[in-house]
Amino acid sequence: MAETWAKGSTGGRRADVSGVDLHLDLSGTRVRAGLEGALREAIRAGRLRPGTRLPSSRALAADLGIARNTVGEVYSQLVAEGWLTARTGSGTAVAARRAPAPGAAVTARPEQAVPRYDLRAGAPDLSAFPRRAWLATARKVLANAPDYLLGYPDPRGLPQLRSALADYLARARGVTADPAHIVICAGFAHGLACISRALRAAGAATLAVEAYGHQTHRDIAAGPGLHLRPLPVDGMGAVVGRAAGADAVLLTPAHQFPLGVTLHPRRRREVADWGGVVIEDDYDGEFRYDRQPVGALQTLAPDHVIYAGTASKSLAPSLRLGWLVVPPRLLDAVAAELAAGPSVIDQLTLAEFITSGGYDRQIRRARLAYRRRRDRLAAALHRKGLRVTGIAAGMHAVLELPRTSLEHAALSAASEHGLAIDGLGHYWAGGTGPDDGHGVRAGLVIGYGRPPEHAYTMALARLCAVLPDFP
Repeated sequence: MAETWAKGSTGGRRADVSGVDLHLDLSGTRVRAGLEGALREAIRAGRLRPGTRLPSSRALAADLGIARNTVGEVYSQLVAEGWLTARTGSGTAVAARRAPAPGAAVTARPEQAVPRYDLRAGAPDLSAFPRRAWLATARKVLANAPDYLLGYPDPRGLPQLRSALADYLARARGVTADPAHIVICAGFAHGLACISRALRAAGAATLAVEAYGHQTHRDIAAGPGLHLRPLPVDGMGAVVGRAAGADAVLLTPAHQFPLGVTLHPRRRREVADWGGVVIEDDYDGEFRYDRQPVGALQTLAPDHVIYAGTASKSLAPSLRLGWLVVPPRLLDAVAAELAAGPSVIDQLTLAEFITSGGYDRQIRRARLAYRRRRDRLAAALHRKGLRVTGIAAGMHAVLELPRTSLEHAALSAASEHGLAIDGLGHYWAGGTGPDDGHGVRAGLVIGYGRPPEHAYTMALARLCAVLPDFP
């Protein structure tokens, strides 16, 4: 027989649709032997996993065009051999199998173990995600959405979300945003990849980046062939004067990651007057504690600044919801690189969440919670005679150390105590040297956003335990 799809029959009798579709290769002329072999091979190869319920003998016989007794005999034989299990009232299912013997080939890389105590920067407290409010909003929009919205969406994003974001960004971040100039992406990394490809396709060769930042972002930008030029970062933020000659620059002006400084007003003006393309990663822009948030850089030069924001910190990274506000002259080039954006349902939900005020309420709750965590961190380290910097905003702080050897010692001690944390060296791009006063710096980047509330106290205690001997 040829390869056969086993699926619900729609013959003269009522179709049995209680089973599953099966793709079986029934080779040879002996029907029973062919079916036995096909089922064994599907189980052995993992196409039929333990616990998978098989179609009834009647349904499978009808699907394959063979006698029901033949299927029943095959099922009985495979039950006897241990490949299948059968229970009255529960049907026939694939039996559990032993784990592969030691030394068997491994086809997938094992998942990384989740640290028990995690103070790495870059993620929010996922337990604080507003599940109930998000679910209620999703139900509302799904019930009211017209059918056409469930088709293939505009690659630039749903108009409803772009309009909601235009209003929100203008109000909360001071962004000059026309809905027509907003594109929806699947997070900042996706947006940066699209921008980088568009710049390279337009002939750009060099992208200036802050000397301290996410290595993942640098890798993404370099992927299409852009040459990266690290910019020193001092107490006034990125030294943007070093970007002269570059085609574009990537900055985190509201709260430089990871050093935590805000770009000085004088340097903001320098960027606004600069002729190249500016990619503004509004990192932690909504989480400022001691004074009003600094407005977006984009409003100073909307004709050449691409503003990028996401819901990764305010809601959750797994939503994969981000947005770009793109100058008109770059819009078509960036939009042409978009592919596989967020789901329509998530876009509709975020749009309603914003317009209903739920997003603002979530940010205010999160801002208060993270400010309290920041204060607890600063107080705990102050009792040890230590002071952290970069704490005016965001979800992390920096404990600078006088030598890289102390950083390495602290990281080693943290690992021994089951604490995950990163040093400044983890974020350094290189390319600036000690001779210009902007070389590698030593310290710990302490993220206080990631642990759930019940684990934060112990994570803080672990941190203090690894810092007893540092001046």
